[in-house]
Amino acid sequence: MAAPVIVVVGAGPGLGAALARRYGREGYAVALVARSPGRLEELGTALQAEGITAGWTAADLTDEGALRAAVTRFGGFSGSIDVLHYNPSVFRERDPLELTAAELLQDVHVGVGGLLTALQAARPFMAAGGRVSATGSMAADAPWHRAASLGVQKAALRNLVRSIDATLRPDGIRAVSVTVNGTLEAGTAFDPDRVAQALFDAARQPEESWRVELPYDG
Repeated sequence: MAAPVIVVVGAGPGLGAALARRYGREGYAVALVARSPGRLEELGTALQAEGITAGWTAADLTDEGALRAAVTRFGGFSGSIDVLHYNPSVFRERDPLELTAAELLQDVHVGVGGLLTALQAARPFMAAGGRVSATGSMAADAPWHRAASLGVQKAALRNLVRSIDATLRPDGIRAVSVTVNGTLEAGTAFDPDRVAQALFDAARQPEESWRVELPYDG
């Protein structure tokens, strides 16, 4: 039997790497998508050195064609996508008097819009039991005015995940976002490994008591 597959979109050296390792330890093959080819290759080869099956493709998440092609390639190679995780966001330190509408839309494209592209590409390879997860943030509830676009991204992401879950639920596919109510920092309650475990657990909730949004308070 082929290994289950997780696609991690926005896989960086922090939480994305921790989540890839958590699923890898569970026997999943890990497919990574991120913008930086060098950092992506570094992460992928490190995972392989740890005995985790890993593949990767660099893509700008605002390039719909490139992102769609990357996810489709992973699905076509493996034959299935069992978990799609969306991780990216943009931190731009601009308050509402400094932030332009173009910048806001650009940030929302990365933090939210890319999930639509990735989901639509992944859906043909997802079956009942498949899961979609996303990294949420306390910025959705308590935005910092000096990074106004981040709160918009995370509030919109939570909303979109609810719509995704309602759309896919009849087919046995569920979606969840985890609101991280703290700042990621190694060695704390918000260590990336601990947050990754919370995301892993959220995607494995019992179907009969599924919650579309879960808080992680450390």
